[in-house]
Amino acid sequence: MISFFNEDINFKFQGKNNFKSWLKKVSEKEGFKINNLNYIFCSDEYLHKINLEYLDHDTFTDIITFDNSEDETTIEGDIFISIERVRENSETLKTVFDEELKRVIVHGLLHLCGYDDHSPEDKAEMRRLESEYIEIF
Repeated sequence: MISFFNEDINFKFQGKNNFKSWLKKVSEKEGFKINNLNYIFCSDEYLHKINLEYLDHDTFTDIITFDNSEDETTIEGDIFISIERVRENSETLKTVFDEELKRVIVHGLLHLCGYDDHSPEDKAEMRRLESEYIEIF
């Protein structure tokens, strides 16, 4: 099951069913089955508090992913996304908000599939996969 929630903002998320089927396709291509995946849309401040409390990072970010999976091939997790940060990133990168949101949404799923973005090589691979999967949306 894939669910979408708002935490402390009023965000109208359009096309939930399209996103659900897309995310299922992506997970299947990566060899995973989605059991329980929650996307929580929130503000910068809300995500900053999570970043401080759980990761001890005093920075703003667009996404934080928590992996709750107990089985290697099953996805269970919570993905928090700052809508404010996604909007700002889309303006900075001169992209359309909806495309940037797709990128961040699939980015979180890729983390749950085992991808990292700590090294420059890992970041490049994540970007490549994000772009590839956005194409099949």
